[in-house]
Amino acid sequence: MPGEINGIRVPFIPITPGEETKQNKVTAGGDQFKTIFKEELERLKFSNHATQRLGTRNIDLSEIEIQKLKIAVEKAEAKGCKDSLIMLNNTAFIVNIPNRTVVTAMPVEPDNDNIFTNIDSVVFAF
Repeated sequence: MPGEINGIRVPFIPITPGEETKQNKVTAGGDQFKTIFKEELERLKFSNHATQRLGTRNIDLSEIEIQKLKIAVEKAEAKGCKDSLIMLNNTAFIVNIPNRTVVTAMPVEPDNDNIFTNIDSVVFAF
């Protein structure tokens, strides 16, 4: 479980000096670190740019839609994709697959240019 340092949530549990023996730190903390590290690697992230675009373009994502995005990223990763256009409903997401990071998002509408460059794959998330 994450801990807190000076009121800031951190993805690890802080250990103060004298709290555990050195041997316990390696064995007890090692499993927790592996778990947290694995969770962090699997987490879908949104860049600052993508977060701003979601806000300015009034794109709201439900937990189900985020889960669909994660599944699409996993499928693209399995195929060796690097930069993918993921289509979910009427929204296009450009995702850097190795970093599992949504780079930008935009609605696909007739009055938009709807031109996507520098991608190597397209994934339709249903």
